[in-house]
Amino acid sequence: MTDERLALTPHEHVTVRASAPGALEVEAEYAPHGSPPPPHLHPGQDERFEVLSGELRTKVDGRERTLRAGDSLEIPRGTAHQMWNGAGEPARVRWVTSPAGRTLAWFRELDALQRSGRVGRNGLPGPLAFAVYLTEYRDVFRLAGPLPAPVLRGVFAALAPLGRLRGYEARASEASPAGV
Repeated sequence: MTDERLALTPHEHVTVRASAPGALEVEAEYAPHGSPPPPHLHPGQDERFEVLSGELRTKVDGRERTLRAGDSLEIPRGTAHQMWNGAGEPARVRWVTSPAGRTLAWFRELDALQRSGRVGRNGLPGPLAFAVYLTEYRDVFRLAGPLPAPVLRGVFAALAPLGRLRGYEARASEASPAGV
C-alpha cells in the first residue's frame, strides 16, 4: 500500500507512506502558485504538517501564516483550516492524519474523480459531486462556512440524490458512522 500516489486536485498529490488505524502518513506535493481550498475541518481527526521543502500558506481559525522547510503545524480535530502553496516553487510536506479513519478512502475517491475528468477547471468537483462525497465522508471532511453546519448538511442531503442520478457514487468500503 505504501507509495500509492493520488491526485487530490490537478495541482496537489499525495504519496502514501504508511497506513494503519492509528495514523495515515502521506507526503504531499503542492504545485506553485496555488490558491486556497475551501475552508474545511475534520471532525474526528488531528493533522500534523511538516514542510520538507518550499513553503506552504496556512489559515487556521482565521489566522494566516507561512510555513517554510523545517516548520511544522498541528491542527486539532474540529478546527477550520486551509493550506496552499502561493509561492513560485513546488512544496513538499509530510502530513499525518490521526487516527486514520477513512481518510485514505476519501483521497482515493478524489483521485478517481480527477482521473475521470469529472471536475471543474479549478480541479474541484461540482456541487452535485460534492454533495454525494461530502455526505458520504462527513466523518472525514466537512466544509467550514460561511453557512452554518446544519444548513450545509441539509443542502448536501438534498443535492446528493441528484448527484447520484448524474452518476456520482461514493465507493466507500464501509458506511459512514450514524449521526456523524
